[in-house]
Amino acid sequence: MIELERLHHVTVATRNLEEAKHFYSEVLQFKELARPPFKSKGVWYDLGEQQLHVVENPHSETLRANGLNSLEGHFSIWVKSYSKTLQWLEEAGIEYEAEPDSAAGFSQIYILDRDNNVIEFAASYHS
Repeated sequence: MIELERLHHVTVATRNLEEAKHFYSEVLQFKELARPPFKSKGVWYDLGEQQLHVVENPHSETLRANGLNSLEGHFSIWVKSYSKTLQWLEEAGIEYEAEPDSAAGFSQIYILDRDNNVIEFAASYHS
């Protein structure tokens, strides 16, 4: 049996690295990490104990075209405050779908990045 420790990173594809970097670095204000000198273009972000890796793939077939759907593949980031995250998203003009009393046992907020990758922000109920 494989002995699992924790999730290390999630990788999402982008067709335009500069647009993706603007969204994650400037809009969401994620902290960039040093990235090894791969042949591919990309950027890494610090998500606490995990990382988000964004790689440029102009011909990717995995990017969504049908809008926000939480049943599609996504990554989730636990946030300290549900209400403050909603407020911040509203002030930044980012569209979202909110499930404050989700059956998951915690509150959920879903957004899309510029390539239609689904991002979930999760928090304790009513925090």
